[in-house]
Amino acid sequence: MKILKTATALGMVLSLQAGSGLAADADLTVFDWAGYEDPEFFAAYIDEHGDSPTFAFFGDEEEAFQKLRSGFRADAVHPCSQSVPKWIEAGLLAPLDTSKIERWDELEPSFRDIKAYTKDGQSYFIPADWGNTAVTYHSDHLSDADVASLHAFADPKHQGRISIGDNVDDAYALAFLATGVKDWTNATDEQFQAASEFLRAVHQNVRTYWSDGASLAQLMQSGEVYLAWAWNETYSTMSYEGHPIAIKRDTDEGASSWVCGYAKLADAPGSEDKFYDFINAWLEPKTANYLVNNWGYGHGNAKAMAEMNAEDLTAMGLEISEDLKTKTLWQAPVPSELREKMIAEFELIKAGF
Repeated sequence: MKILKTATALGMVLSLQAGSGLAADADLTVFDWAGYEDPEFFAAYIDEHGDSPTFAFFGDEEEAFQKLRSGFRADAVHPCSQSVPKWIEAGLLAPLDTSKIERWDELEPSFRDIKAYTKDGQSYFIPADWGNTAVTYHSDHLSDADVASLHAFADPKHQGRISIGDNVDDAYALAFLATGVKDWTNATDEQFQAASEFLRAVHQNVRTYWSDGASLAQLMQSGEVYLAWAWNETYSTMSYEGHPIAIKRDTDEGASSWVCGYAKLADAPGSEDKFYDFINAWLEPKTANYLVNNWGYGHGNAKAMAEMNAEDLTAMGLEISEDLKTKTLWQAPVPSELREKMIAEFELIKAGF
């Protein structure tokens, strides 16, 4: 597969800081991760309305949750799977009118039909993008054998040369995997404590917790960081640009997989019609091809994905199969009590406690 990149533009959009905004169409505000304001994701919306939506950005989902709870208003939001039940119960999300989502039936059923995304028979979540969090390394400094195990992240010889995301879900996915847990939905308190202790060991080696793909790419390009726990995007973009960056999903303990998507916010101030126009643009095959080819992520439109080259998707770790869930830690929704403990403990670990 020829992966076409617009590296300069991509770096610019990814460098936007969380919490900043990008004003455009005042009738639709999208609360999103920085980088997803890329107009190629919703080209049909621009064709119809002549402008992009207005975007506001968050750095992680807990920040987004707290900001929304504090009264910030938007129309659409881009959470990931493990946050959705909490947001539904908090009353932040509105039920979807799936009859207005033109490609609803084309969405991957194993993502779309998860019970945790529904309440009283109504759906609240539109799976849009998915991928892996995996070992990503600078091959001028490390070999495949050096990163055969996730315990490399806690090895003192790598002190100051590693980075993991400033993201509680990815951090604990790493830690649970490293301590032998592939299904965190029923993790015991003992397993949670073991995972937390692993993260404390990793913290001793962390040069910085990365917050976006552009900042991590800069660290890895220079070799300042040579080992990272990163999303597909870092490997896809940097390897295309010719940097000696490799990804290893088949460590002794495995890798992690996740799904994110869009939801409609309760009490949305903007246009409901434009919300559905935005979603329909996102679910078009054209968008799916762009997401896969330019970002290295999978798309929620299973029909569009099925029309892509299967061998290429497998090589990129984007084949939906039983292995995706049995050989990875799938970031499925966890019990709210466990998630709150993960959030609180991760903040302590980053602070050095």
